[in-house]
Amino acid sequence: MNESPLYPRFLLPRLAEALTDTPVVLLHGPRQCGKTTLARQIGDTAGYAYLSFDDDVWRASAQTDPVGFVADLPDKVILDEVQRVPELFTSLKAAVDRDRRPGRFILTGSANVLLVPKLADSLAGRMEILRLHPLSQTELTGRSSGFLPALFGAGLKSGDGRRLGQELAERVAAGGYPAALARVTPRRRAVWYRDYADTLIQRDVRDLSRISALDALPRLLALAVGQTARLLNVADLAAPFQLSRPTIRDYITLLQRLFLLEELPPWHSNRLSRLIKTPKLHLVDTGLACALLGVDPEALWKDRTLLGQLLETFIYQELRRQAGWQEQPVVFHHFRDKDGAEVDMVLEQGGQIAGIEIKAAATVTGADFKGLRKLKDATGNRFVAGVLLYDGEALAPFGDGLVAVPLSLLWEMG
Repeated sequence: MNESPLYPRFLLPRLAEALTDTPVVLLHGPRQCGKTTLARQIGDTAGYAYLSFDDDVWRASAQTDPVGFVADLPDKVILDEVQRVPELFTSLKAAVDRDRRPGRFILTGSANVLLVPKLADSLAGRMEILRLHPLSQTELTGRSSGFLPALFGAGLKSGDGRRLGQELAERVAAGGYPAALARVTPRRRAVWYRDYADTLIQRDVRDLSRISALDALPRLLALAVGQTARLLNVADLAAPFQLSRPTIRDYITLLQRLFLLEELPPWHSNRLSRLIKTPKLHLVDTGLACALLGVDPEALWKDRTLLGQLLETFIYQELRRQAGWQEQPVVFHHFRDKDGAEVDMVLEQGGQIAGIEIKAAATVTGADFKGLRKLKDATGNRFVAGVLLYDGEALAPFGDGLVAVPLSLLWEMG
């Protein structure tokens, strides 16, 4: 399963910049999202050697003598799938402390080291961590989007969108993995995604954890897909299994470490006491979600409830991908109170707050802005915009700071 080099990766300048002043740069994200291709895009032109710990011999060598292995490495090297040799982190720390030249090591990892604090802490102050996602819609079109800069900058004041219609279901079902997108038909893409999930659970889970009920994980992942864009309910996920809730919670964390699942934390404020404090669950990619649910673009288009649910995850992941190459970090939450008012996403950048609500329909009414108005009242002068993304053509104002924006402008705004 080769990664496709056909698409631009807008994280490239961030990676190049980090290598100018940081000894170790870790590029992490799900398997097959393009990490190796991106690392080698820089490394091959800058004289980096390349070693992969998916190779049994290199992995055994590093595990047997991590100190000697690091000592013998070339001056500049890419170490691929470094999560398979966690013993290496301490030796890398010692090597960097002896020689702090920037850009010495590019690491890639398909497991989230931020969820293993001792690994991340071992290189604290010496390593920059960059997250690579599957391809964004902007990367698929080959041009960077002005949506987030406009959201937190000049404002969303103009621009004509287009109605996507069934194309929307096609984009949601296709997902963003380069190797899947290289396949021509939805059916062949779905086969790739299902094989991908099986391989990940059979191989990478064994590396990360000695769990007893490995056969429960594919079923748990399938159940979690059905909960994407909903509040995380461990009791519901645990119900079909003869396993305790804490065990199921551990398994969810394991799937998060493999970048298959993500939790979107709740937004909180001292000014509001009736907020729901449960995180939302999102699958990493809607192409994978559709394959595991057994729905193709046509079936998805006909099932409006499922389309609305997966569209929320699709937009969340698109915004997360675009946020990855912004100059300033963007923090994501969701908003829901006990009266039923909600906002699908709350984005925060530099103290400013914007709300994003998502609707698969082509029409919008003032009532659709109920949650965004509540968020605006709660955040006061920190609030910069409340956006309702919908499948229409007009960018239309709905009161002070509130605007309906065509979904297509999310990746087609100049």
